[in-house]
Amino acid sequence: MKKVLVATDKPFAKVAVDGIRQIVEKAGYELKLLEKYTEHSDFIKAVADVDAVIIRSDLANRSVIEAGKNLKIIVRAGAGYDNIDLAAATEHKVVAMNTPGQNSNAVAELALGMMVYMARNSFNGTSGSELRGKTLGIHAYGNVGRYVATIAKGFGMEVYAFDPYVASDAIAKDGVKPVASVEELYSKCQYISLHIPANAQTKKSIGFDLLSKMPKGATLVNTARKEVIDEEGLLKIFAERPDFKYLSDIEPENKAEIEANYAGRYFFTPKKMGAQTSEANINAGLAAANQIVDFLERGITTYQVNK
Repeated sequence: MKKVLVATDKPFAKVAVDGIRQIVEKAGYELKLLEKYTEHSDFIKAVADVDAVIIRSDLANRSVIEAGKNLKIIVRAGAGYDNIDLAAATEHKVVAMNTPGQNSNAVAELALGMMVYMARNSFNGTSGSELRGKTLGIHAYGNVGRYVATIAKGFGMEVYAFDPYVASDAIAKDGVKPVASVEELYSKCQYISLHIPANAQTKKSIGFDLLSKMPKGATLVNTARKEVIDEEGLLKIFAERPDFKYLSDIEPENKAEIEANYAGRYFFTPKKMGAQTSEANINAGLAAANQIVDFLERGITTYQVNK
């Protein structure tokens, strides 16, 4: 009997686990749960005899992959997959997948919610500003970016987008203004919403040079990954631009310095919050389970992220 392990330091909601179990057991597989584990070694032990693994933000590194002697597939329930060692997975003939789109609305709502929170001065009783009429730049126009655009247009924002992998006419069809370069995006927009992945090309790519191009009242919203931010450049723009604000659901490494010097100009959630809704939790978990069954039974690799 094939075995599927759900390894989640931050567990799925019970309704999601019940749904995953139903999908897995209907396929004739056994479900194993490893929840709220405290040591990475617990994950390494648990993967020893399973055919498939579902994770959230858990680290599926080389040690995990090598320990999974029967392992055939790892699915990250969510869009980002930088917590999977893709090289090790490929080397050991393990298919790695994500579940794109399942968390998109949750992340988009968080991004806009943080914008409102900061625009209204953290609801501290003082006079703030409105989002209507402001310019918003979406950096990477994928699933999340499209949801951000839809919600932002509802607020009456003027929305721009840059994504070299999406055709300009496809962006324009959504009522969003495409721009030709990332520099143009930042120079036009008072708000920037980041949705780029963390990879060799994007790590530390958002720094002083780009941020300094933003017009007065600049606010950067990062619901992507902290690694894409050049934190030295971030501190420099904080120091040189009293109007600059930074919002993120990923605490930066230099959080203490920002907190000490730039009160009222930042907001960080206490943990990664983009996908933390009951709907996203359920959607991503069920999608992961269905993708595992599709792969093990029919060899379907639609959302494979390694080769």
